[in-house]
Amino acid sequence: MEKKRNDDYETGPLPSPRSLDRFGFVKPDANTSEGVVKTSRSAYEYEKIKERRRVRKWRKMIGVGGSDWKHYLRKKPNVVKRRIRKGIPDCLRGLVWQLISGSRDLLLMNPGVYEQLVIYETSASELDIIRDISRTFPSHVFFQQRHGPGQRSLYNVLKAYSVFDRDVGYVQGMGFLAGLLLLYMSEEDAFWLLVALLKGAVHAPMEGLYLAGLPLVQQYLFQFECLVREHLPKLGEHFSQEMINPSMYASQWFITVFSYSFPFHLALRIWDVFLYEGVKIVFKVGLALLKYCHDDLVKLPFEKLIHGLKNFSEDAMNPDTLLPLAYSIKITKRLEELKLEYEKKNGKISRSGEISENEKPILPSIQSN
Repeated sequence: MEKKRNDDYETGPLPSPRSLDRFGFVKPDANTSEGVVKTSRSAYEYEKIKERRRVRKWRKMIGVGGSDWKHYLRKKPNVVKRRIRKGIPDCLRGLVWQLISGSRDLLLMNPGVYEQLVIYETSASELDIIRDISRTFPSHVFFQQRHGPGQRSLYNVLKAYSVFDRDVGYVQGMGFLAGLLLLYMSEEDAFWLLVALLKGAVHAPMEGLYLAGLPLVQQYLFQFECLVREHLPKLGEHFSQEMINPSMYASQWFITVFSYSFPFHLALRIWDVFLYEGVKIVFKVGLALLKYCHDDLVKLPFEKLIHGLKNFSEDAMNPDTLLPLAYSIKITKRLEELKLEYEKKNGKISRSGEISENEKPILPSIQSN
Protein backbone atom coordinates (compact mmCIF):
# COMPACT_ATOMS: atom_id res chain seq x y z
CA MET A 1 0.00 0.00 0.00
CA GLU A 2 1.84 3.11 -1.18
CA LYS A 3 2.19 6.08 1.08
CA LYS A 4 -0.32 8.85 0.43
CA ARG A 5 -0.34 12.50 1.30
CA ASN A 6 -2.90 13.51 3.91
CA ASP A 7 -5.06 15.17 1.27
CA ASP A 8 -5.19 11.89 -0.69
CA TYR A 9 -7.21 10.09 1.98
CA GLU A 10 -10.80 9.34 1.13
CA THR A 11 -12.36 11.09 4.07
CA GLY A 12 -16.01 10.08 3.89
CA PRO A 13 -18.47 10.93 6.65
CA LEU A 14 -17.11 10.22 10.13
CA PRO A 15 -19.43 9.81 13.13
CA SER A 16 -19.71 12.65 15.60
CA PRO A 17 -17.94 12.10 18.95
CA ARG A 18 -21.32 11.85 20.70
CA SER A 19 -22.23 8.75 18.68
CA LEU A 20 -19.12 6.84 19.81
CA ASP A 21 -18.70 4.73 22.92
CA ARG A 22 -15.66 5.20 25.14
CA PHE A 23 -13.63 2.74 23.07
CA GLY A 24 -14.28 4.50 19.76
CA PHE A 25 -16.99 2.22 18.35
CA VAL A 26 -20.12 3.66 16.79
CA LYS A 27 -23.01 3.14 19.16
CA PRO A 28 -25.67 0.82 17.72
CA ASP A 29 -28.47 3.18 18.78
CA ALA A 30 -27.65 6.88 18.91
CA ASN A 31 -31.22 7.75 19.97
CA THR A 32 -30.80 6.49 23.51
CA SER A 33 -33.54 7.43 25.92
CA GLU A 34 -32.77 10.03 28.58
CA GLY A 35 -33.21 7.55 31.42
CA VAL A 36 -30.71 5.15 29.94
CA VAL A 37 -28.27 8.00 29.31
CA LYS A 38 -28.43 9.02 32.98
CA THR A 39 -27.84 5.45 34.10
CA SER A 40 -24.92 4.97 31.74
CA ARG A 41 -23.37 8.28 32.83
CA SER A 42 -23.65 7.27 36.47
CA ALA A 43 -22.06 3.92 35.73
CA TYR A 44 -19.35 5.66 33.72
CA GLU A 45 -18.52 8.01 36.62
CA TYR A 46 -18.28 5.04 38.97
CA GLU A 47 -15.98 3.26 36.54
CA LYS A 48 -13.78 6.35 36.32
CA ILE A 49 -13.32 6.38 40.10
CA LYS A 50 -12.43 2.67 40.08
CA GLU A 51 -10.08 3.23 37.16
CA ARG A 52 -8.18 6.03 38.90
CA ARG A 53 -7.68 3.78 41.92
CA ARG A 54 -6.41 0.93 39.74
CA VAL A 55 -4.12 3.24 37.79
CA ARG A 56 -2.35 4.37 40.97
CA LYS A 57 -1.74 0.77 42.04
CA TRP A 58 -0.59 -0.27 38.60
CA ARG A 59 1.79 2.66 38.12
CA LYS A 60 3.45 1.84 41.42
CA MET A 61 3.66 -1.82 40.41
CA ILE A 62 5.17 -1.45 36.92
CA GLY A 63 7.33 1.65 37.44
CA VAL A 64 8.17 4.25 34.81
CA GLY A 65 7.89 2.67 31.36
CA GLY A 66 7.66 -0.77 32.94
CA SER A 67 11.06 -0.51 34.66
CA ASP A 68 9.90 -2.28 37.85
CA TRP A 69 7.70 -4.88 36.18
CA LYS A 70 9.98 -7.94 36.22
CA HIS A 71 11.07 -7.30 39.80
CA TYR A 72 7.47 -6.98 41.02
CA LEU A 73 6.40 -10.03 39.04
CA ARG A 74 9.09 -12.18 40.66
CA LYS A 75 8.34 -10.76 44.10
CA LYS A 76 4.52 -10.89 44.07
CA PRO A 77 3.22 -13.12 41.22
CA ASN A 78 -0.10 -13.79 42.98
CA VAL A 79 -0.79 -10.06 43.32
CA VAL A 80 -0.05 -9.57 39.63
CA LYS A 81 -2.36 -12.41 38.65
CA ARG A 82 -5.17 -11.10 40.84
CA ARG A 83 -4.89 -7.56 39.50
CA ILE A 84 -4.77 -8.71 35.89
CA ARG A 85 -7.92 -10.77 36.43
CA LYS A 86 -9.64 -7.68 37.82
CA GLY A 87 -8.75 -5.78 34.65
CA ILE A 88 -5.75 -3.75 33.51
CA PRO A 89 -6.40 0.03 33.53
CA ASP A 90 -7.24 1.07 29.99
CA CYS A 91 -4.64 3.84 29.90
CA LEU A 92 -1.88 1.33 30.75
CA ARG A 93 -3.22 -1.61 28.80
CA GLY A 94 -0.97 -1.25 25.76
CA LEU A 95 2.23 -1.09 27.83
CA VAL A 96 1.23 -3.91 30.17
CA TRP A 97 0.23 -6.16 27.26
CA GLN A 98 3.72 -5.72 25.81
CA LEU A 99 5.32 -6.52 29.16
CA ILE A 100 3.33 -9.66 29.92
CA SER A 101 3.51 -11.04 26.37
CA GLY A 102 7.29 -10.74 26.00
CA SER A 103 6.89 -8.56 22.91
CA ARG A 104 8.79 -5.62 24.41
CA ASP A 105 11.94 -7.78 24.61
CA LEU A 106 11.49 -8.93 21.00
CA LEU A 107 11.19 -5.33 19.85
CA LEU A 108 14.35 -4.24 21.64
CA MET A 109 16.33 -7.21 20.33
CA ASN A 110 15.31 -6.70 16.71
CA PRO A 111 15.81 -3.02 15.84
CA GLY A 112 14.92 -2.06 12.28
CA VAL A 113 13.38 -5.44 11.38
CA TYR A 114 9.79 -4.17 11.20
CA GLU A 115 10.74 -1.23 8.99
CA GLN A 116 12.61 -3.61 6.69
CA LEU A 117 9.58 -5.88 6.35
CA VAL A 118 7.15 -3.02 5.67
CA ILE A 119 9.21 -0.94 3.26
CA TYR A 120 11.50 -3.30 1.39
CA GLU A 121 9.74 -6.66 1.27
CA THR A 122 6.79 -7.82 -0.84
CA SER A 123 4.09 -10.28 0.18
CA ALA A 124 2.02 -12.74 -1.83
CA SER A 125 -0.88 -11.92 0.50
CA GLU A 126 -1.08 -8.18 -0.20
CA LEU A 127 -4.28 -8.31 -2.27
CA ASP A 128 -6.00 -10.57 0.29
CA ILE A 129 -5.05 -8.18 3.08
CA ILE A 130 -6.34 -5.15 1.15
CA ARG A 131 -9.61 -6.97 0.45
CA ASP A 132 -10.21 -7.72 4.13
CA ILE A 133 -9.09 -4.42 5.66
CA SER A 134 -12.55 -2.85 5.63
CA ARG A 135 -14.04 -5.95 7.29
CA THR A 136 -11.95 -5.55 10.44
CA PHE A 137 -13.74 -3.63 13.19
CA PRO A 138 -15.82 -1.71 10.59
CA SER A 139 -17.72 0.12 13.32
CA HIS A 140 -14.59 1.54 14.95
CA VAL A 141 -13.75 5.13 14.04
CA PHE A 142 -10.01 4.33 13.67
CA PHE A 143 -10.65 1.86 10.85
CA GLN A 144 -13.58 3.52 9.06
CA GLN A 145 -11.63 5.92 6.86
CA ARG A 146 -10.78 4.20 3.59
CA HIS A 147 -6.99 4.23 3.15
CA GLY A 148 -6.86 6.30 6.34
CA PRO A 149 -4.27 5.93 9.12
CA GLY A 150 -6.05 3.01 10.79
CA GLN A 151 -6.45 0.94 7.65
CA ARG A 152 -2.88 1.73 6.58
CA SER A 153 -1.47 0.66 9.95
CA LEU A 154 -3.49 -2.56 9.87
CA TYR A 155 -2.28 -3.28 6.35
CA ASN A 156 1.34 -2.67 7.32
CA VAL A 157 1.25 -4.97 10.35
CA LEU A 158 -0.45 -7.82 8.47
CA LYS A 159 1.79 -7.44 5.44
CA ALA A 160 4.91 -7.40 7.63
CA TYR A 161 3.84 -10.59 9.40
CA SER A 162 2.99 -12.34 6.14
CA VAL A 163 6.56 -11.68 5.01
CA PHE A 164 8.12 -12.45 8.39
CA ASP A 165 6.44 -15.89 8.52
CA ARG A 166 5.72 -17.03 4.99
CA ASP A 167 4.51 -20.45 6.21
CA VAL A 168 1.58 -18.76 7.93
CA GLY A 169 1.35 -15.80 5.57
CA TYR A 170 -2.02 -14.14 6.11
CA VAL A 171 -5.37 -15.54 7.25
CA GLN A 172 -8.46 -13.37 7.67
CA GLY A 173 -8.87 -13.92 11.41
CA MET A 174 -5.43 -12.42 12.04
CA GLY A 175 -6.84 -8.99 11.17
CA PHE A 176 -8.90 -8.89 14.36
CA LEU A 177 -5.85 -9.69 16.50
CA ALA A 178 -3.77 -7.00 14.79
CA GLY A 179 -6.66 -4.53 14.81
CA LEU A 180 -7.26 -4.95 18.53
CA LEU A 181 -3.56 -4.43 19.26
CA LEU A 182 -3.39 -1.30 17.11
CA LEU A 183 -6.02 0.36 19.27
CA TYR A 184 -3.54 0.23 22.15
CA MET A 185 -0.08 0.56 20.63
CA SER A 186 2.00 1.58 17.64
CA GLU A 187 2.38 -0.44 14.45
CA GLU A 188 5.78 -1.80 15.41
CA ASP A 189 4.66 -2.70 18.93
CA ALA A 190 1.56 -4.43 17.54
CA PHE A 191 3.67 -6.39 15.04
CA TRP A 192 6.01 -7.74 17.72
CA LEU A 193 3.13 -8.66 19.98
CA LEU A 194 1.61 -10.58 17.08
CA VAL A 195 4.98 -12.33 16.65
CA ALA A 196 5.13 -13.09 20.38
CA LEU A 197 1.69 -14.72 20.24
CA LEU A 198 2.08 -16.73 17.07
CA LYS A 199 5.66 -17.84 17.73
CA GLY A 200 5.26 -18.49 21.44
CA ALA A 201 7.47 -16.01 23.29
CA VAL A 202 5.80 -16.82 26.64
CA HIS A 203 3.03 -19.35 26.04
CA ALA A 204 2.48 -22.12 23.48
CA PRO A 205 2.70 -20.84 19.86
CA MET A 206 -0.57 -19.86 18.20
CA GLU A 207 0.58 -20.14 14.60
CA GLY A 208 -1.20 -23.47 14.22
CA LEU A 209 -4.48 -21.55 14.30
CA TYR A 210 -3.61 -20.08 10.91
CA LEU A 211 -1.56 -22.74 9.12
CA ALA A 212 -3.11 -24.69 6.25
CA GLY A 213 -5.80 -26.99 7.60
CA LEU A 214 -6.00 -24.99 10.85
CA PRO A 215 -4.36 -27.83 12.86
CA LEU A 216 -4.44 -26.04 16.22
CA VAL A 217 -8.09 -25.10 15.75
CA GLN A 218 -8.89 -28.78 15.24
CA GLN A 219 -7.01 -29.68 18.44
CA TYR A 220 -8.72 -26.96 20.48
CA LEU A 221 -12.18 -27.96 19.23
CA PHE A 222 -11.49 -31.58 20.16
CA GLN A 223 -10.41 -30.51 23.65
CA PHE A 224 -13.37 -28.18 24.05
CA GLU A 225 -15.92 -30.80 22.98
CA CYS A 226 -14.51 -33.23 25.53
CA LEU A 227 -14.59 -30.58 28.26
CA VAL A 228 -18.22 -29.73 27.49
CA ARG A 229 -19.19 -33.38 27.85
CA GLU A 230 -17.30 -33.66 31.14
CA HIS A 231 -18.31 -30.38 32.79
CA LEU A 232 -21.80 -30.04 31.29
CA PRO A 233 -22.92 -33.63 30.52
CA LYS A 234 -26.60 -32.79 30.02
CA LEU A 235 -25.78 -30.03 27.53
CA GLY A 236 -23.14 -32.20 25.87
CA GLU A 237 -25.74 -34.91 25.32
CA HIS A 238 -28.21 -32.35 23.95
CA PHE A 239 -25.55 -31.11 21.51
CA SER A 240 -25.01 -34.70 20.33
CA GLN A 241 -28.73 -35.26 19.84
CA GLU A 242 -29.06 -32.04 17.85
CA MET A 243 -25.82 -32.80 15.95
CA ILE A 244 -24.10 -29.65 17.21
CA ASN A 245 -20.31 -29.65 17.35
CA PRO A 246 -17.94 -26.86 18.47
CA SER A 247 -16.84 -26.04 14.91
CA MET A 248 -20.32 -24.58 14.39
CA TYR A 249 -19.96 -21.92 17.10
CA ALA A 250 -16.54 -21.92 18.79
CA SER A 251 -13.98 -21.72 15.97
CA GLN A 252 -13.97 -17.92 15.98
CA TRP A 253 -13.53 -17.91 19.76
CA PHE A 254 -10.11 -19.46 19.30
CA ILE A 255 -9.09 -17.88 15.98
CA THR A 256 -9.77 -14.32 17.14
CA VAL A 257 -9.62 -14.84 20.94
CA PHE A 258 -13.17 -13.47 21.27
CA SER A 259 -12.32 -10.20 19.50
CA TYR A 260 -14.60 -10.86 16.50
CA SER A 261 -18.12 -10.71 17.91
CA PHE A 262 -17.92 -10.29 21.68
CA PRO A 263 -18.66 -6.96 23.39
CA PHE A 264 -15.41 -5.01 23.31
CA HIS A 265 -15.23 -4.36 27.05
CA LEU A 266 -15.50 -8.11 27.67
CA ALA A 267 -12.98 -8.96 24.95
CA LEU A 268 -10.44 -6.61 26.57
CA ARG A 269 -10.83 -8.26 29.97
CA ILE A 270 -10.36 -11.67 28.37
CA TRP A 271 -7.26 -10.45 26.51
CA ASP A 272 -5.75 -9.17 29.77
CA VAL A 273 -5.88 -12.69 31.17
CA PHE A 274 -5.11 -14.43 27.87
CA LEU A 275 -1.79 -12.62 27.44
CA TYR A 276 -0.76 -13.47 31.00
CA GLU A 277 -2.16 -16.97 31.50
CA GLY A 278 -2.43 -18.33 27.98
CA VAL A 279 -5.13 -19.95 25.88
CA LYS A 280 -6.78 -21.83 28.76
CA ILE A 281 -8.84 -18.70 29.48
CA VAL A 282 -10.54 -19.14 26.08
CA PHE A 283 -11.65 -22.63 27.12
CA LYS A 284 -12.74 -21.36 30.53
CA VAL A 285 -14.78 -18.47 29.15
CA GLY A 286 -16.40 -20.76 26.58
CA LEU A 287 -17.37 -23.25 29.27
CA ALA A 288 -18.56 -20.47 31.58
CA LEU A 289 -20.83 -19.09 28.85
CA LEU A 290 -22.37 -22.49 28.23
CA LYS A 291 -22.75 -23.08 31.96
CA TYR A 292 -24.40 -19.70 32.53
CA CYS A 293 -26.87 -20.30 29.68
CA HIS A 294 -27.19 -24.05 30.31
CA ASP A 295 -30.85 -24.18 31.31
CA ASP A 296 -31.94 -22.22 28.23
CA LEU A 297 -29.69 -24.01 25.75
CA VAL A 298 -30.79 -27.54 26.69
CA LYS A 299 -34.37 -26.66 25.66
CA LEU A 300 -33.56 -25.37 22.18
CA PRO A 301 -33.89 -27.27 18.89
CA PHE A 302 -31.13 -27.15 16.27
CA GLU A 303 -31.91 -23.86 14.50
CA LYS A 304 -32.54 -21.89 17.69
CA LEU A 305 -29.55 -23.54 19.34
CA ILE A 306 -27.20 -22.35 16.59
CA HIS A 307 -28.61 -18.84 16.90
CA GLY A 308 -28.35 -18.90 20.68
CA LEU A 309 -24.72 -20.03 20.60
CA LYS A 310 -23.83 -17.04 18.45
CA ASN A 311 -26.03 -14.48 20.19
CA PHE A 312 -25.64 -14.71 23.95
CA SER A 313 -27.74 -12.48 26.19
CA GLU A 314 -26.37 -9.21 27.56
CA ASP A 315 -26.33 -10.47 31.13
CA ALA A 316 -24.32 -13.53 30.06
CA MET A 317 -21.73 -11.17 28.55
CA ASN A 318 -21.25 -9.18 31.76
CA PRO A 319 -17.53 -9.56 32.60
CA ASP A 320 -18.14 -9.14 36.32
CA THR A 321 -20.43 -12.17 36.22
CA LEU A 322 -18.87 -14.30 33.48
CA LEU A 323 -15.17 -14.04 34.35
CA PRO A 324 -15.39 -15.10 38.03
CA LEU A 325 -17.38 -18.10 36.82
CA ALA A 326 -14.66 -18.83 34.25
CA TYR A 327 -11.89 -18.54 36.85
CA SER A 328 -13.65 -21.11 39.03
CA ILE A 329 -13.40 -23.78 36.32
CA LYS A 330 -10.27 -25.90 36.77
CA ILE A 331 -9.06 -27.46 33.51
CA THR A 332 -5.26 -27.02 33.31
CA LYS A 333 -4.33 -30.66 33.95
CA ARG A 334 -7.23 -32.01 31.87
CA LEU A 335 -6.30 -29.77 28.93
CA GLU A 336 -2.82 -31.26 28.85
CA GLU A 337 -4.22 -34.80 29.04
CA LEU A 338 -6.61 -34.10 26.17
CA LYS A 339 -3.81 -32.57 24.12
CA LEU A 340 -1.73 -35.73 24.49
CA GLU A 341 -4.79 -37.82 23.64
CA TYR A 342 -5.41 -35.77 20.51
CA GLU A 343 -1.76 -35.95 19.41
CA LYS A 344 -1.64 -39.70 19.99
CA LYS A 345 -4.86 -40.12 18.06
CA ASN A 346 -3.47 -38.11 15.16
CA GLY A 347 0.07 -39.50 15.27
CA LYS A 348 1.76 -36.25 16.30
CA ILE A 349 4.00 -37.51 19.12
CA SER A 350 7.45 -38.79 18.19
CA ARG A 351 8.72 -42.06 19.64
CA SER A 352 11.04 -40.12 21.94
CA GLY A 353 8.17 -37.98 23.17
CA GLU A 354 10.02 -34.79 22.25
CA ILE A 355 8.15 -31.60 21.46
CA SER A 356 7.90 -30.98 17.74
CA GLU A 357 9.81 -28.01 16.30
CA ASN A 358 6.71 -25.88 15.78
CA GLU A 359 5.88 -26.10 19.51
CA LYS A 360 9.25 -24.84 20.72
CA PRO A 361 9.43 -21.21 21.83
CA ILE A 362 11.23 -18.77 19.60
CA LEU A 363 14.70 -17.46 20.30
CA PRO A 364 14.91 -13.91 21.67
CA SER A 365 16.48 -12.47 18.53
CA ILE A 366 14.69 -13.00 15.23
CA GLN A 367 15.96 -12.39 11.74
CA SER A 368 13.58 -11.52 8.94
CA ASN A 369 13.32 -13.70 5.86
